[in-house]
Amino acid sequence: MRYLGNKTKLLPFIDHVFDKYKIQGKIFFDPFAGTAAVADHMKSRFTVIANDYMHFSARIAEAKVLNRKEPNFEKFRELYNESPFDWLNNKKYEPSKNGFIYNTYSPAGGRMYFTESNAAIIDGIRLDIERLYKSRILNATEYAYLLASLVESVLRVSNTAGTYQAYFKFWETRAIKSLTLVPLEIEESASIDKGNRVYCQDANQLIREVSGDIAYLDPPYTTTQYANMYHVLETIVKYDQPTVFGKTGRRQNRVLSGYSNKHNAIYEFEDLFRQLDFDHIIVSYSNQSIIPLQELVTLASRFAVNGTVHLEQLSYREYASNNVSYKGENEGLKETILYFRKDRKIRKSPLNYSGSKDGVMGSLTKYMPKHIGTFVDAMGGAFNVGANVVATKKVVYNENNPYIYSIIKMLLQEPGDSIVNQVQLVIRSHHMRKKGREAYTSLRDEYNNSPTPLLLFVLHIFSFQNIIRFNSAGQMNTPVGNNEFSRGLKTRILQFQSKTPNPELLLGSYQDLKYTDYPADTLFYFDPPYYLSTAEYNDGKRGFTGWNTDSEIELLSTLLQLDQLGYKFMLSNILEHKGRTHHILKDWAKEHHFHIYALGLTGIKYPRAEVLITNFDPLSN
Repeated sequence: MRYLGNKTKLLPFIDHVFDKYKIQGKIFFDPFAGTAAVADHMKSRFTVIANDYMHFSARIAEAKVLNRKEPNFEKFRELYNESPFDWLNNKKYEPSKNGFIYNTYSPAGGRMYFTESNAAIIDGIRLDIERLYKSRILNATEYAYLLASLVESVLRVSNTAGTYQAYFKFWETRAIKSLTLVPLEIEESASIDKGNRVYCQDANQLIREVSGDIAYLDPPYTTTQYANMYHVLETIVKYDQPTVFGKTGRRQNRVLSGYSNKHNAIYEFEDLFRQLDFDHIIVSYSNQSIIPLQELVTLASRFAVNGTVHLEQLSYREYASNNVSYKGENEGLKETILYFRKDRKIRKSPLNYSGSKDGVMGSLTKYMPKHIGTFVDAMGGAFNVGANVVATKKVVYNENNPYIYSIIKMLLQEPGDSIVNQVQLVIRSHHMRKKGREAYTSLRDEYNNSPTPLLLFVLHIFSFQNIIRFNSAGQMNTPVGNNEFSRGLKTRILQFQSKTPNPELLLGSYQDLKYTDYPADTLFYFDPPYYLSTAEYNDGKRGFTGWNTDSEIELLSTLLQLDQLGYKFMLSNILEHKGRTHHILKDWAKEHHFHIYALGLTGIKYPRAEVLITNFDPLSN
């Protein structure tokens, strides 16, 4: 098929990458399917999810990945005693006043994409396929296969150089041949998974809804828009009689891709890498890309396990088997595959702090903007959110509680194995154990006499419900609980670090932040004590300032100021709890046209329905 970026000839190279890196899994995702050559190739090995925002490409993908071979057309053959290809090719199609292709893209419409006779055939076959489907003579996969075959056949008689940005002013040899509907070539497979499915969506929207094992990415790489290059094929498949304009008859209401925009392309990739919930990420790269190779590799490394990105280059004579330099200075570069394992792990903070967001981090990430330069965790708490955000510049942890701040600072700045050893030493030397009141009280007295973050952290491990509570005299007074230093907590200490290296740590109120000092691409995240619920950190009885109506209004005022300054913000909260409604927050969000997203339930003993409020659309740049 004559299609820009068709990967049919690269299939052996892609197989080589799979073999070299032992890429395995069950679900294969191709969000930029194009002609679906790769998805078709993978359908014998995986459950395939294919997608393309162009309707004609989605139909091609349906034809290939939903059929294990060319359909039998059993019902059609029973009725007509021949194949639909013979039946349609034997029909005589005459120009029609309602034939959109004839009246728009042939000389009858002032354009020379097709001869008048071929345009009439295209109209006739397209409408006959629709009639057969409506009459239930064709099922969905047969319908898709015939439409895809029509696209393939149209390409053979188009009076163009291969795309539809322009047509020849003379009749090229193949264009004057009579159109014959030929079966679409697909790879035969002994069987295909019943879970195979095809979407026709914006890829960056769809990636927020699907997950699996392997994602193969082949997005547009040049400034040329596919919606402009293949608008005629799109109209043939949709047959929606669109409003067209200009000499080439482009669709007026077409969707343009951010990947073909020099400014937005890198942000589209950033969003893609952030949102993909897949282990193995394979990216086909072209030397014609508007994003330099080094820049793309650097971005990918931020989301990769251990920051490792492998590159495999293909020459036209043979493909290389060794990793190559990231510098991108090789003028002979033609095709490259980037491969990395996505760091999907949520790094849960070792600090068991009420209100932590590790349980909804996956949902919260879905609503983040396409680009995050700086991320400010303004009410950082246990740092479950900020530590799991990849920002291209930096992450800032800000916390008003000095005790919590000191523990997080220790956990981030000291080696995990050193902290584990120190914790175990304290436990052994003080004979700490589950429900060991005497040893716990002794350690608590020692801390109150000579406080250190380490001793407070150990007390927190063994305290009642892991609460960190102080009396009015500033003495830690939480009683012992039914907890111990578990293997899981040890692992969390060893693995806890920020996905964005070297986070900036600030001690103070969110009100003390100098907001206007931050660049325009900063995302501010707020996770305040919840006005509708009471916890140990906001009841005003634990040695800290409580959270009341004035506190809530003051925060909402700050968020409005950020919005007016042009910054993006995210606010975690709850709107309903134990039969009560947070009317002020709900009305505030509605009044200012902010977005409200459901995140799910948090909390074990008293589950709460978390929501996220933002002042931006996550799919906008």
